Amino acid sequence: MSNNQGGWANPSPAGLVALGVACFTFFALLSGKVTLGAMPLMGCWLIGGFVVQVIVSVIELKEGQIVGGNVFLYFSAFFMLVGGLEFFVKYFAAVQQWSIPLDTHIDGWAWLVLSFCLVMWTPAYFKSTSILSLAVILIDIAVVQVAFLDLGILDPSFKPIAGYALLFAGILAMYLSSALVVNTAYGKTIFPLTKPWITEKPINLQANTAKNTN
Repeated sequence: MSNNQGGWANPSPAGLVALGVACFTFFALLSGKVTLGAMPLMGCWLIGGFVVQVIVSVIELKEGQIVGGNVFLYFSAFFMLVGGLEFFVKYFAAVQQWSIPLDTHIDGWAWLVLSFCLVMWTPAYFKSTSILSLAVILIDIAVVQVAFLDLGILDPSFKPIAGYALLFAGILAMYLSSALVVNTAYGKTIFPLTKPWITEKPINLQANTAKNTN
């Protein structure tokens, strides 16, 4: 997440709100809370999230935040923009009954790349608050299942599992965005944040200097 060293305000809360919207809407669709008729509207919300997250990614990359900047960048492109556009395509393909049906297995192959990279990048978040680490792990669980669902490897009965993983990730994203905004506004901890799972030990400069002198 942004450390605000480059003169910009921290944009992460807005990116987390967009993530929460995506998580909740995907949960609603995967768990059957809404029908396929919601797909065009869901596409609109995801494209809105794309606008937010691409701005967040540019600011974070400008400030040298390699993890948050890159994750928000490819989330904005593939999860938000591509995901939103695909909902329009899939909806109209079903309504218009296209003569050549969509082969959605291609989505599974693309999701494999996204899920693999997200899982492999996850340890980088272990140095941040454990709330964010847990949210990323829940998203890992969901995107891997979505990839296997689209490939036809997993039975559709797994959809609610992926959906609830996203629901809880969205809740954590909402809390974290609120904590970042409110705590920063008051200059103190109003909403507590958990410690990182991995912390770097402080370097004892005096001991190192004495050792080198000897």
